[in-house]
Order: sequence, then C-alpha cells, then structure tokens
Amino acid sequence: MSVGSRWTSRSRINAGRARANHTNAVDTLGRIGFTARGIVYLLIGWITLMIALDHRTSEADRTGALELVAGKAFGFVVLWFLIVGFAGMALWRAVMAVRPDVPGKQSAGSRLASGGKALLYVVAAYTTARFTVTGHSSGSTNKVSTDFTTDAMRHSGGRLLVGAVGIGFIVAGGVLIVRGIRRKFAKNLDTAAMSVRTRRGVLAVGVAGNVARGVIGAAAGVFLLDAAITFDPHRARGVDGTLRAFAAAPAGPVVLIVMAVGLAAFGCYSFCEARWRRL
Repeated sequence: MSVGSRWTSRSRINAGRARANHTNAVDTLGRIGFTARGIVYLLIGWITLMIALDHRTSEADRTGALELVAGKAFGFVVLWFLIVGFAGMALWRAVMAVRPDVPGKQSAGSRLASGGKALLYVVAAYTTARFTVTGHSSGSTNKVSTDFTTDAMRHSGGRLLVGAVGIGFIVAGGVLIVRGIRRKFAKNLDTAAMSVRTRRGVLAVGVAGNVARGVIGAAAGVFLLDAAITFDPHRARGVDGTLRAFAAAPAGPVVLIVMAVGLAAFGCYSFCEARWRRL
C-alpha cells in the first residue's frame, strides 16, 4: 500500500470516528431530553391529581410544572437540567429531520414531524430559561390558547383557521390513542434488551401515557372547534383548562385521577425511552 493510500485510509477512519463521536453526543442529548420530558409529565400528573382532590394548586401544564419545581429545594438545579434537556431534544429532533441514514425516518412526513417537534422544544428550552433567569413565565396554555383564538378571529377567515387547528388537535389526539392501544410506539424501543417483566411494564406505561395524552389533546381540540363555531374565543382551553373541565363533569374527580395516572405513566414511559429508545 502506498503512502498516499495509507494516508487516505487513515483520514477516512478518523472522519468516521469523528462522525460517530458527534452522533453519540447528539444521541446523549436526546436521552437527556427524554428524561427532562419525563420529569415535566410526572409533575403535571401530580398537579392533576391535586386538582382531582380539590386542592389549590398550580396550572396543570408545563408552566405550572416549572412553578412547582421553582418552589422546591434544588429547584434551580432541576430547572437548568430541564433547559439542557429541552435544548438537547431540540437538537436531536433537528438531526432526525435532516439525517438521511436514520432507519424509518426517511419519509418526508416523518422528517417534517421531527422538524416541527424540534421547534417546539426550542420554544420549551427558551421559555424555561427565561423563567429560570427572570422568574416570569410565558403564561399558561389556557392563556396561549385564548390569545391565539382571539387574535385569529380578528381577521378574515380566522374562525376557519381556529376550527382547522381544533380539528387538527382532534385528529392528532385520535392518532395518539390508536398509537397507544396498538402499541405502535414499541417499534422505537429496543425491546430485545428488556426482560419479559420489564417489557410488560414499559408497554403498560406506554399505552396508558399515550392514550391519556391523546384524550387530552382531542378534548382541547373540541374546545377550539367549539370556540370557532360559537365565535367565542373564551371557550378555547389549554391543557389545564381541559383537565379542569374534566373535573367539572359527572364523575369528574374519578376521570381526573385516571388522567393524572395516565400523565404520570407517560412521564415514566419517557424515562424508559431515555433508556431503551433506538436513537
């Protein structure tokens, strides 16, 4: 082998190692992101349970979760972990949107979904950082939903836009429910690395968590659609308002406890993704 050939071969090996190290670093950030998501959903589940038990509590959404963390010992450390986690998840999702060698992620729809989720986590990282530094939140999901609906309805075609978004939430919620019931989420997990008992537990929390998220998302979509039909932006609700609407319904506290368990289950499932997700 000539000197030039050896140099070229060595360069390729070094380049391959650099790419592998970069990939491993991004994947690690993704796993931290799943852990951060799990913490937030556990907190939202806890807040939801407190609402079901008729206790005064924070908003049952990410803003409420941040406020709950901020008031606890070591809360500042946890908040910064969430910032790093959300930023890491945003970077990982962005890589999923542009990397051509990810199994099952080559379709345009899958890449577009990853890109959209990356933007959502960028917002989550930014708002969490702003809350940590300034102590001011960006507002609850109820306020965001009402403000969006109010602003949209001031323009021509705004009601159609709000209605379309509502229908989108309903469809997305239905997809999550079906995904949970049919256990489609399991294709992203390295189930071969789990024991039989562990696999059953992971699938159970995955089903419960995805179905709970789907029900809440679909219900929020129904409120948006209702706001568009009645031309009343105040009928729109975010996650917290949707959960509190469940509490006001017949057998509401029981339903809300079920939702709290489901949200906490999704938090646990997020930890499982941090451990066994194929990245």
